[in-house]
Amino acid sequence: MTSEERIRKSQWFAEARFGMFVHWGLYAITARDMWYYSTEEVDKDKYERLFRRFNPVDYDPESWAKLAKDAGMKYAVFITKHHDGFCLWDSKYTDFKVTNTPYGKDILKPWLDAYRDQGIKVGVYYSLIDWHHPHFTVDYLHPQRKDADRLNKTRDLNVYVEYMHNQVRELMTEYGPIDVFWPDFSYDHRPDSKGKRAEEWQSERLIAMLEELQPGILYNNRMGISGEIAADFTTPEQYIPKEDVTRKDTDAPIWEACETIGASWGYYRGDRDIKSATRIVSDLVTCVSNNGNLLLNVGPTPRGRIQPEFVERLGQVREWMDVNGESIHGAGAAMVAPINEGCPERHYVFTQRGTDLYLHFFDRYPPFDILIPGLSAAAVDYVEFVADRTEVEFEEVVIDEKPNIRLRLPIINPDPHDTVVRFVLRDS
Repeated sequence: MTSEERIRKSQWFAEARFGMFVHWGLYAITARDMWYYSTEEVDKDKYERLFRRFNPVDYDPESWAKLAKDAGMKYAVFITKHHDGFCLWDSKYTDFKVTNTPYGKDILKPWLDAYRDQGIKVGVYYSLIDWHHPHFTVDYLHPQRKDADRLNKTRDLNVYVEYMHNQVRELMTEYGPIDVFWPDFSYDHRPDSKGKRAEEWQSERLIAMLEELQPGILYNNRMGISGEIAADFTTPEQYIPKEDVTRKDTDAPIWEACETIGASWGYYRGDRDIKSATRIVSDLVTCVSNNGNLLLNVGPTPRGRIQPEFVERLGQVREWMDVNGESIHGAGAAMVAPINEGCPERHYVFTQRGTDLYLHFFDRYPPFDILIPGLSAAAVDYVEFVADRTEVEFEEVVIDEKPNIRLRLPIINPDPHDTVVRFVLRDS
């Protein structure tokens, strides 16, 4: 598939810009991120005892989907199986699944139905890693790594890989249209990875199956395939790039940053690092200004609720998106570079959708007029605040024989998250 073909099939993704990630599993019961199982080398039987207690009696995917839609999220990705191997659907290939817990019901299907009903594109996350499966070879990340030599004597990774392919086929054939496949992850940079690369995963065969069973599906760059245009999108994690990462990364033509609202991917009751709505809006705008998406994570509680702090933050984001979503959905990098001005220096970015150019002040609305380099008055029809459609006066200023626009900014009560000004450009 050529890069042009990939871009065409991913057009909806590039227009969506904002999505919901849902990390949920047995680890929610511990109120800790799932990675503690590995970092603390927790005994397998001790961890998997949680299986006998998983019973999210308050699970209400319709409320989750509505929360996502109201916040302006256009797609969502659900954790079907994380590294611990626990499956949140009724897989016929394992007993380590939600239908064998006290809850006793498939969680994935109602989740997919609820989000589709809200008009939200759906994706499934599937961990290529599996610390439960008896043939997944023990490596440096495995919780049982101290016993690796003994355990690996009886393990055959090929047996696990066939299991993994069977489960992905199951997800792609029994749950209706899937828009995104989010595998996680490959690692070939260390000799003690015990072969967890594209070759071992049989990633090219996996992709062929995906494209056969779900034509048009998008998949990320975490299957270990290298080379030009090896995936549909690349996935920076827990940081917001300050530039279009595809300019340096030839593995995919588009990108998506995945980020938590708090400190943890899973539910963390004692979290004191929950991002403000202002920070979330800033991160979203920064992604869009560099032609990227933001996939924002929530980690539901063991009861099946999204914690109130996250609901509150997404409600605040909703209020901003209700007014300013036009500068996000369908928008991307602008023809005008970011502005750095003032003392102390203030950084403002632009997004653009067609002939509409949006200037984002974030929570730093300037107490002075500002200059937009390289933009002429002849190119601008009018300028207005997006929030109330009131006019912003402007004039052309020539500096070093080059045109600039000076905005005559009034004194206002700025938006607490991001004050947005729209330049309506004349058709050239």
